[in-house]
Amino acid sequence: MKKQNSLIDRTLVVTTLVCLLPLVFSLVVYRRLPDRVPIHFNVAGEPDNYAPKAFAAFGIPLLLALLNVVLQIVLKTDPKRDPKERIYLISRWILAPLSLLLTPLSLLIALGSPLRVEKVVPLAVAFLFLLIGNYLPKCKQNYTIGIKLPWTLADEENWKKTHRFAGWLWTIGSLLLIILLLLGFPSGISFFSILVILAFAPMIYSFALSRKNGPIDTP
Repeated sequence: MKKQNSLIDRTLVVTTLVCLLPLVFSLVVYRRLPDRVPIHFNVAGEPDNYAPKAFAAFGIPLLLALLNVVLQIVLKTDPKRDPKERIYLISRWILAPLSLLLTPLSLLIALGSPLRVEKVVPLAVAFLFLLIGNYLPKCKQNYTIGIKLPWTLADEENWKKTHRFAGWLWTIGSLLLIILLLLGFPSGISFFSILVILAFAPMIYSFALSRKNGPIDTP
């Protein structure tokens, strides 16, 4: 008898626990925190939104843990998923390191640490994009991961070519962004310029492929 896959598995439990790890740091520094903690920053790294310290210290990790559970269930219930794909495994772990970064970063800045959030966050995102770009060309058709457009979902060849193109683009764009940030170029302009290219170029490429190959007949 074939064993039924459970929605709750080791990865779900471990990633959720990792999302909750910042709570330990929050407990250690909570008494020293100001009443309001910065939780959002502009492109210059200046705080432009604040939250009560209880929410910043405990609410954000709890929300990310809940979001992680939802993400795990959505990924596991995708009927076209391939559990052996690296990009599937990366997607299941994407929120855990995010939680480890965001809450301690906000709390440390609230405590007066001179961390440059406008450099740290774009660099973290660039390394994430670099990792994803490396595995995008190997991503098979599914409903939750990848560049999900009408043309890629309807045509397997379009999906393969678009993800091959996006993989190279994301890899090169991420490396370029890392270099620009390390050389001291304005992080806001560098990040958003490259982000726009990474987001829209694969869409345009996929659409052009669909137009070149003509309409796809569907039953």
